[in-house]
Amino acid sequence: MSKCENYRGITLLSVPGKVFNRVLLNRMKDEVDAQLRDQQAGFRGDRSCTDQIATLRIIVEQSVEWNSSLYINFIDYEKAFNSVDRRTLWKLLRHYGVPEKIATIIQNSYDGLQCKVVHGGQLTDSFQVRTGVRQGCLLSPFLFLLVVDWIMKTSTSEGKHGIQWTARNQLDDLDFADDLALLSHTHEQMQMKKTRVAVGLQ
Repeated sequence: MSKCENYRGITLLSVPGKVFNRVLLNRMKDEVDAQLRDQQAGFRGDRSCTDQIATLRIIVEQSVEWNSSLYINFIDYEKAFNSVDRRTLWKLLRHYGVPEKIATIIQNSYDGLQCKVVHGGQLTDSFQVRTGVRQGCLLSPFLFLLVVDWIMKTSTSEGKHGIQWTARNQLDDLDFADDLALLSHTHEQMQMKKTRVAVGLQ
């Protein structure tokens, strides 16, 4: 309990601030959501963790039935929100077509962001936080998805290292927010995919 890594900072926003963030989210979410990969079910409407589990179960059952090899690599993105590189995030906002005015507002809200820690009933001096998205902010899940979507999109676009899901389509992974399940038919393909994803997550 005394270790710093066991704790996460949270952002306390005013009620008007929360309402404003909701307005921003509503103005950009639908257009951007249509560009996100179907494999990602986290923080998205009409999608759930249950759907991903059911799909994964079907994949495993089919592999057993057809006596085909199947490799699954589960990845949990440690301290996901805290590790987002903001310079990359600002570029991705524009890449996914977020209106410049909204992207600038979001970016400006992070300029000079400072935190304090309460320990033993005492409040520390403020310190600047230069990475990550704010825990507890309504926009953070959406912003985080942009980063994960880009990482997975670029990591799985080279070659065909997934499993045959339909006659025309391969399935490289199933994701729920920062929980990733990489899929492959061979150990060699899985190693290549895992390496590319690991590079992206760094």
